[in-house]
Amino acid sequence: MSKHGFHDTIAALATPNGIGAIAVVRISGADAIRITASLFRGKNLNTVDGHTIHFGKFAEHDRVIDEVLVSVFRAPHSYTGEDSAEISCHGSPMIAAEILKALVRAGARPAAAGEFTRRAFLNGKLDLAQAEAVADLIHSENESARITALQQMKGGFSKILSELREELISFASLIELELDFSEEDVEFARRDDLKKMIERILEFIIPLIESFNRGNVIREGVRTVIAGKPNAGKSTLLNALLKEEKAIVSEIAGTTRDVIEDVMHLDGISLRFLDTAGLRETNDPVEAIGVSRSVEQMKKANLILYLFDLSCATASEIETELESIKKYGVPVIPVGNKMDLASTEIKSITASKGFILISAKHQEQLETLKSKIMELFSNLTLRPGELVITNVRHYAGLLQTREALERVLEALDQKISGDLLAQDIRQALHHLGELTG
Repeated sequence: MSKHGFHDTIAALATPNGIGAIAVVRISGADAIRITASLFRGKNLNTVDGHTIHFGKFAEHDRVIDEVLVSVFRAPHSYTGEDSAEISCHGSPMIAAEILKALVRAGARPAAAGEFTRRAFLNGKLDLAQAEAVADLIHSENESARITALQQMKGGFSKILSELREELISFASLIELELDFSEEDVEFARRDDLKKMIERILEFIIPLIESFNRGNVIREGVRTVIAGKPNAGKSTLLNALLKEEKAIVSEIAGTTRDVIEDVMHLDGISLRFLDTAGLRETNDPVEAIGVSRSVEQMKKANLILYLFDLSCATASEIETELESIKKYGVPVIPVGNKMDLASTEIKSITASKGFILISAKHQEQLETLKSKIMELFSNLTLRPGELVITNVRHYAGLLQTREALERVLEALDQKISGDLLAQDIRQALHHLGELTG
């Protein structure tokens, strides 16, 4: 038996490691049901129908490991397209490990990472885009990411691409047929119809290409850097937003030396907060490294929450700092902290400049700040059926497809010969085909 043979029967824990109410061990392959039946004390699993569940004892020789429920799936009606079984046992890691070891001793082998989904792809149960969406769905951290992955896993993206590709194949076939009759100067593929179809495909894929940055933020979360001078209240704000003591808070300036990161989920999107070292000139080499890292994080951010200490900031300092952060080219929400200690004049000046005034210490006006953030990123909430690209491989493939299709349009405008036209169409077909595998 090969180490990673496609025809091996494979088994693995399908639920996360750790203690829970139940654990599920999955087994798939030609011998999956036979191996499971040899260890199951209950109904004969070799004779039962697929999509049925059976209660009994899981035992190796005379040693009972646990009472279990076994779900039986017969090919091709299973996730992998093979005979499969899922053994639901009590959630002790030791019990799950013993069941897995018994299955291996009975003839299965441990599955490699992602091997169940790989078999689903190879057996035609999923295309490549759907298989990648499985991983995205498992790792989705917010509602928008879940919806995006689920839509791709259902095959919406793949279905539309396949339909477009079929149309393109039809035209490519007709153009290549023309080459067989080149001496008769016949035209089987109407060039005007081909041009309209190429333009229609581009109308579909260009918005998908443009959606990648948005999709990447949906998938990874909004990188939100909390920045400002030392003691502006950055760590206090982070703790208040997360509702936990994540960062050390001290009246001593320069307490935060490194970037502290955590995630908050807000109305279906993830905000990946980064609390940074206070921005100032310093002779402390460790603090200087922290300040440098803060600047780097600001350059890579999707959003900067820039805090001003209203208890001591002057109008000229506020103006200077606002100008300095504009150079990063990142959306900024200016936040005036310690509003309870601010003068009426400073409150008036900052409010007129669009500041959100808060008290992080007393957790005042934090909902107003959250609303402002959501207002900036409202486009991350997906509409039903909306497609966005979150995968860099899909993005690269669509870029290559667009380039090939634009060459076809250029060739049509220049009335280039059919053999060169067919070559560009084949390139577009190749890149479209790679997206779904």
